Amino acid sequence: MIVRILSAGVVGIEAAGVDVEVDGARVPDDGKPFTVVVGLPDKSVNESKERVRAAVENSGYDFPFMRITVNLAPADMKKEGPAYDLPIAVGVMATNHQIDPNAITRYAMVGELALDGRVRRISGALPIALALREKRVRTLILPEENAPEAAVADGIEIIPVGHLREVVGLINGTAPIEPYVVDLDKFFEEAEHPGMDFSDVRGQESAKRALVVAAAGGHNVLMVGNPGVGKSMLSKRLPTILPRMTLPEALETTKIYSVAGMVTKEKPLITQRPFRSPHHTISDAGIVGGGANPRPGEISLAHNGVLFLDEFPEFNRKTLEVMRQPLEDGTVTISRAAGSLTFPAKLMLVAAMNPCPCGYLGHPTKRCECTPRQIVGYRSKISGPLLDRIDIHLEVPAVDLKELSGERPGISSAEMFKQVQAARDVQTRRFKGAREGLHNNAGMNDKEVNKYAKLAPDVKSLLDGAMETLQLSARAYTRIRKIARTIADLAAAAEIGPEHITEAIAYRTLDRGGE
Repeated sequence: MIVRILSAGVVGIEAAGVDVEVDGARVPDDGKPFTVVVGLPDKSVNESKERVRAAVENSGYDFPFMRITVNLAPADMKKEGPAYDLPIAVGVMATNHQIDPNAITRYAMVGELALDGRVRRISGALPIALALREKRVRTLILPEENAPEAAVADGIEIIPVGHLREVVGLINGTAPIEPYVVDLDKFFEEAEHPGMDFSDVRGQESAKRALVVAAAGGHNVLMVGNPGVGKSMLSKRLPTILPRMTLPEALETTKIYSVAGMVTKEKPLITQRPFRSPHHTISDAGIVGGGANPRPGEISLAHNGVLFLDEFPEFNRKTLEVMRQPLEDGTVTISRAAGSLTFPAKLMLVAAMNPCPCGYLGHPTKRCECTPRQIVGYRSKISGPLLDRIDIHLEVPAVDLKELSGERPGISSAEMFKQVQAARDVQTRRFKGAREGLHNNAGMNDKEVNKYAKLAPDVKSLLDGAMETLQLSARAYTRIRKIARTIADLAAAAEIGPEHITEAIAYRTLDRGGE
């Protein structure tokens, strides 16, 4: 007889339905029983027949004495990972009626099996639950460790199981299991806030202002300053002023972490904007993603959050250059012989660097020992096209001793957050009904800049003069208008004024002419 069970597999950060078909045929008198898995399985899926056999027998059931063929359809989709263990085991047991084959049709299921029958957690539970919900599946059986994560997908019943025996009892109707339910509002209310605050940073008010502008518009930032001026301290506090995450953003971010196996039972929904800070020795695949079975890299793990690159010029030049396309498009495409996968990568890039190799160029008390050639060589590690994709170039000065030892605290994260959220709310209203995926000023294309960041004749004349004097690139012209639009939003101004464009120009100090 043939038994069909609905399951699902992950492709990139999305999931697709997979039909697990199990056929049990009688063994001829002169033959031997066997189990074969077909349907483009990888090695881990092909090995499932051994895990399934041990799990069934060690759970107290009989493994059928048959010639068993397991087909994973569609056959042209590569099947990866151990998540098909559970549906295969259930299908095999249904061929000799240890499980009611008619009752199976009410459920979809995924899960890895241990040799003793325990059901182990899998990666990608949230994308799987969302994909099956789209297929109008009513009930999903999956490991109890994955239940909180999958239950975030409202509209599909999640049944948590810890052992194969529980699955048998549920399907046969002898041991019902209550669905797992979560409170999404509670996750947002209980979102942990970092213990750091911008009030801890003495001085650097101009740098804080620039970070408010960056957070309000979603702009990339490069901070240049001597060692110890607070570049890392400022960057690590940036998440405290970023706008609140929406539910769609939280779901999309959690899908990435789910596929990467980084979602925990205690924190099944990512409700805080990510902050990723990889070391400068990271590889190309580590930053953008990759591998034989491509997985998200740091640039995707920072989706809807911040990617902080300290010691920016120390990163491999090739590693930095592969970021150019993701920074422009907000996606990462990884091509392999079997096909291409696309991961989201809409983020704020925050980079920090010294002004020279020794770090003390322009320092008020310490002498720089670098030659002009060394300084040019150090800065040229950041290419012009990459620099153009960073909206705000921020020079962070050394802090005066009086400010460091002063009693008066600086502006707090709470005050800065209010400014950022108010400006982002303006942008949300502005872009309502516009292009899908456009949520902030940094995401505007040239056509949208012309529409939403119009310049009066006197303001345009001011910008044109600066472009000619500073020899800014064509891309810098658009970036300045985007930044000016954000500064105007912070000031609750409907039109971009001279003061807004002047401040925006000040944030492009490292520009080079041309590409």
